[in-house]
Amino acid sequence: MLALIQRVTEARVTVEGATVGQIGPGLLALVGVEPGDGPEQVAKLGDRLLKYRVFGDEAGRMNRSLADTGGGLLLVSQFTLAADTRSGLRPSFSTAAAPADAERIFGDLVAYCRQQHASGVETGQFGAHMVVSLVNDGPVTFLLRADPPAAG
Repeated sequence: MLALIQRVTEARVTVEGATVGQIGPGLLALVGVEPGDGPEQVAKLGDRLLKYRVFGDEAGRMNRSLADTGGGLLLVSQFTLAADTRSGLRPSFSTAAAPADAERIFGDLVAYCRQQHASGVETGQFGAHMVVSLVNDGPVTFLLRADPPAAG
């Protein structure tokens, strides 16, 4: 499971012209689900999203987390993030979880984050063609991973 996070002053997701999720200051997280992801990865990534220190403190250093600031979290499922792009000129999606599994795991992540972060967790619409608008603050962008358990 992985998430491309961006610190934003605002972000919004629209589907067919209607806003389905939006936040003010906080984090936009584009989330990819990979085969083997489960409750362990949901908890690990959820905790990292809420506790990752990307917001400035009084000295301007990145020492504050979403949990500290109470900002919004906009979670957007993005299967293309889990694509294999190591070779060729076209992505392979064999490294992304099957849609039904991805929808279930993504829903678990949303529920986990909502339980842990009462300040506001919004989402896009799973499987829809979404238009994501954001104002990146910094810019600040990080790729977070919650690796699946080792096969064995």
